[in-house]
Amino acid sequence: MPDYHLSHLDQLEAEAIFVLRETAAQFENPALLFSGGKDSIVMAHLAHKAFWPARLPFPLVHIDTGHNFRETIEYRDAFAGRLGARLVVGSVQKSIDEGRVQEEQGANASRNSLQITTLLDTI
Repeated sequence: MPDYHLSHLDQLEAEAIFVLRETAAQFENPALLFSGGKDSIVMAHLAHKAFWPARLPFPLVHIDTGHNFRETIEYRDAFAGRLGARLVVGSVQKSIDEGRVQEEQGANASRNSLQITTLLDTI
């Protein structure tokens, strides 16, 4: 009988898939934050692998700062479409327009902290 052995990377993948499946099973309304960066792309691929051939049992949630390159948004939409994933997008600009947050001013202004309110409103 052959020895069953997983490489270190295969072990990590199996653990990640286990966590994703357990999360989907244990929580009422889970979601996967998706920035479009390499880490969230890997997590979305793992989620897709974990639930294939079914669709993801939770949405991808992206909080759009309004400062993304057009190509980033196009990639996000195409990627979610390829996975057949539901995509929920929160908009920092909408939060600003509605008076929920106030945009920073000055040379080092950032919208990073404004994402918190937008995320809470989105979920």
